[in-house]
Amino acid sequence: MTGLQTAGIDNAKLRRLARLRVGDSTFRGLTLAAALTVLLLLGGVIISLIYGSIPAFSTFGLEFLTTQRWNPVTEKFGALAPIYGTVVTSIIALLIAVPVGIGIAIFLTELCPPWLKRPIGVAIELLAGIPSIIYGIWGLFVFAPFFQTTIQPALIALFGPVPVLSDFFAGPPYGIGILTAGIILAIMVLPFITSITRDVFDTVPPVLKEATYGLGCTTAEVVTKVVLPYSRVGVIGGIMLGLGRALGETMAVTFVIGNAHKISASIMAPGTTISASIANEFTEAVGDLYTSSLIALGLILFVITFFVLAAARLLLMRMNVKAGN
Repeated sequence: MTGLQTAGIDNAKLRRLARLRVGDSTFRGLTLAAALTVLLLLGGVIISLIYGSIPAFSTFGLEFLTTQRWNPVTEKFGALAPIYGTVVTSIIALLIAVPVGIGIAIFLTELCPPWLKRPIGVAIELLAGIPSIIYGIWGLFVFAPFFQTTIQPALIALFGPVPVLSDFFAGPPYGIGILTAGIILAIMVLPFITSITRDVFDTVPPVLKEATYGLGCTTAEVVTKVVLPYSRVGVIGGIMLGLGRALGETMAVTFVIGNAHKISASIMAPGTTISASIANEFTEAVGDLYTSSLIALGLILFVITFFVLAAARLLLMRMNVKAGN
């Protein structure tokens, strides 16, 4: 091979390396720009919410967070009732959806016959794809009347003699209310919790489960001592995803919660949530103070969601430290 041919090959390699470096730098710049775009969007949302809520907080101060009054005529606003409704309906939804969702995932991965896995999986995916307004319409016209005539009277009769629980299940059976909204939210977040939990259960190495079975453990022991500890991070992530959906759900809750700006000890009484209040009243908001109060509700919902996710991350970090990871 002559010197000119060698020099030509070296030049081709240098040009190829240069193109690779340019492509790598371009790819790195694009990914960095995408990451910064997310931060800029998040920062823009935060700044907009803070700026828009300044008139409300400057007028009412911290009383905006501690009072339940909501009177657009006199322009007296308080966020306590929507905050209470948001937290309580989300808690009710998780109390129902988490054990049911984890139970379905355990059945699908450990106990379900092969011929039944696909129909149940398709049904879960269909539930996740139903629009929220469909849940709201179904809840208002189908579930709420059934709940009013059958389940609510039974709950009132069952817990009426109990001193503490009688307050939580007191009042006439309206059909709509905080408990109804919580049940609808549980149905809505159930597919997300189930799907993610099922997927993380499938990542457990079969050799771990086979070794546990070889020691004579039952299926329940395999699930509690191997599957759940191994996939706890993914399970908690699925629960947090469901909680985020429950905290921010609007249309379905608006249909069935009753939209009453008041706090009642009974979970069967009508109430409201932050997202439902904003959806119901934003088009009717006249005046800067009214609009600012609704934006302040959005800021409060953002802060609640942020602290919930931060608490979840802290919990996962502590669990990893205890596990020695």
